[in-house]
Formats: sequence, structure tokens, C-alpha cells
Amino acid sequence: MFQLGKTIISEDILEKEFVCNLSACKGACCVDGDAGAPLNEAETKILEEIYPKVKPFLRKEGIAAIEAQGTWVTGTDGDLETPLIDNKDCAYVIFDGKTALCGIEQAYNQGIVDWKKPVSCHLYPIRVKDFTEFAAVNYDKWDICDDACSLGKELEVPVYKFVKEALIRRFGQDWYLELEKVAEEHKNS
Repeated sequence: MFQLGKTIISEDILEKEFVCNLSACKGACCVDGDAGAPLNEAETKILEEIYPKVKPFLRKEGIAAIEAQGTWVTGTDGDLETPLIDNKDCAYVIFDGKTALCGIEQAYNQGIVDWKKPVSCHLYPIRVKDFTEFAAVNYDKWDICDDACSLGKELEVPVYKFVKEALIRRFGQDWYLELEKVAEEHKNS
């Protein structure tokens, strides 16, 4: 672990390699698990605002779940998250054949909304836990991502480089530039 500003970072994000391999996993992270995607309070307001624009991209099951539960929910642990369809798929998930995709991101890609998706989804496999004085930045190892780890190793892409855009979105350009310096020092030590 090392500190960068008000973040405590696991060295795993520098050492582990990762590149999403949708052709292998079929977007399993959007349909597996026991909770929706983690959200922050600002994101709950964004979801409420953009839902009418995103709704045409969603499946009828997702629309039904959102209209029954809301655009976001409070999970059993008290955290804010996206609603689920029958405690499985994220309500915002859509399918391209057998591959799960994000309906919000599809609306973003078509210029309908200007918000890509929840930052927790964008950051994956990094998970951020906010505390009063700092944020913990950790690599989340999940067996459904074994193919992503293999592809990352083959392409020699460390986790922090794979999620560069998301890290900049969450922590800013200056923070990321400092992270790159630390990564280079770590690599050469």
C-alpha cells in the first residue's frame, strides 16, 4: 500500500494486469453478483435526471425493475446502488446477442446523455471505498475476470493503465500523473 494525496492505494493496481475480454466473459460483471453497481449520492441524482433519455435503450425487464424500485436503491448494507432485475442483472443492462452491455453507456455513445455510466463500473476492476479522511483504492479480484487477467498479461497492460480514463474521471489528471510516476519508480525498484 502507498499513499497518494488523500488516497491509500493497493500496489496490486500497479502489479496486476487486466484488459476486459467481453468476447470471453460476455459482460458477466453486469449480471453476476449480489448487489447493483455502487453509486455515490451525486450519481443518484444523475440517474434520476437521465432516466427518461436512457429508458428507450433498456429492456422491458429493466424498465419494470426501475419503475418498481426507482432509478437507484439503498442496498442491504446501506450503500447506494443500481437496482436489480430479480436480484440478478443490473436494471440498466442490455444484451448484444449473449453479451451484457450498459444501456446508459449505449445512450452516451449515441450522444443522448453526457454521462458514461456509474464511475464504479467505469473503474472496474478497481473498487474505491471512501472514508472520512481518505479513499482506499483497491484491485478487486473476481474469478469471472480470469480471462481479462490473462489478456492483460498477454498485452502487458497493468490495471491502472487499463482504467486510466476512469481514474482521471474519479481523481483528476494531476493525481493520475502522480500515480504514473509512482508506478515507474515501483517498476524500477
